Amino acid sequence: MGPINGEGALAEDSSARERILQAAEELFAESGFDATPTSRIAERAAVPKGLVHYYFRRKTDLLAALVQRLPDGNVDARRVVVVGDIAESLRRLVAALDARLNASPLLSHLLWREADTHKAVRDALHERYESVVRQIRNVIIAAGGAAVAAKDVDSASALLALAVSYRHSVARHAPGDDRMDLELSFVAAALERP
Repeated sequence: MGPINGEGALAEDSSARERILQAAEELFAESGFDATPTSRIAERAAVPKGLVHYYFRRKTDLLAALVQRLPDGNVDARRVVVVGDIAESLRRLVAALDARLNASPLLSHLLWREADTHKAVRDALHERYESVVRQIRNVIIAAGGAAVAAKDVDSASALLALAVSYRHSVARHAPGDDRMDLELSFVAAALERP
């Protein structure tokens, strides 16, 4: 017997929508967006194909909904900054960014995979990169204070953001790679020079 009131129907609808999104995330990551028909998504989600189209008119709407599920990449600088220690502050920021991304490794993989073919994904990843640049810049300034070579902060922020982006797109396949720590120390030392 189906739900008796609207509340049960709402819970059932959100559960079906969530199953569709989960199935799409898994299948797109496994096979790619273009190679995944909506019928496979419906099958994996255990819903009728029409329900997939009810929630997501086009398959690209599914991809857009998945982009919105990427964990928030904003880290509260007050939680990572160690005044006077740029390298440690950057280590803490990168660890927090890594933790956010690692909360959804499948989604992360999917987005990096689809960035070349879908503008919405590319735009979301670029926006995320710009956010990382801003956060790195803020942490460098907060940690370094007057000791920071201000003219180099923007370049250092962009460079480290590229390293973090690379780490999240490719280097995540090489666990235990500690080159990021060396890069953070190098940049911090360069910024602290008089």
